[in-house]
Amino acid sequence: MSIPATAIGTRPQPVTLLVERGRLRSFARAIGECDPVYTDLAAARAAGHPDLPVPPTFLFGVELEQPDPFAYLTELGVDLRQVLHGEQSFTYHAIAHAGDTLTARPEIIDVLSKKGGALDLLVKETTVTRSDGSPVAELRSVTVVRNESATGVRNEVNAR
Repeated sequence: MSIPATAIGTRPQPVTLLVERGRLRSFARAIGECDPVYTDLAAARAAGHPDLPVPPTFLFGVELEQPDPFAYLTELGVDLRQVLHGEQSFTYHAIAHAGDTLTARPEIIDVLSKKGGALDLLVKETTVTRSDGSPVAELRSVTVVRNESATGVRNEVNAR
């Protein structure tokens, strides 16, 4: 089933997250970040930050904080077994820090069909703001959905 163009403009549920130091330290370790500014409060303050700064790619996970972060896809009829993360980009306006409460507000901005309908690309933009409404970043992601029902499309994975 192809993703309908009517999905454009859909706004999945916003997510609010209190950024905690322990979470930032764990994330920094998980991505192999060696700069102590991301794990040591004294180093962060010596570098001019009020608290531990949020590592750049941390914001990608904010939307994953809800109980069913992919509900918007299932509501569109997408089989999650056919989904691939295609692309991610970030535009930053300010550095977020531990203690900030961030809200991510996603919106589906485009749906494209490729490979004769074999692939649907769902483009989503997410605005991240602090609790006072000041902008932190915009995230753009592309989700690739394999559409096995496309006419004349051979599923190479299952053909092996």
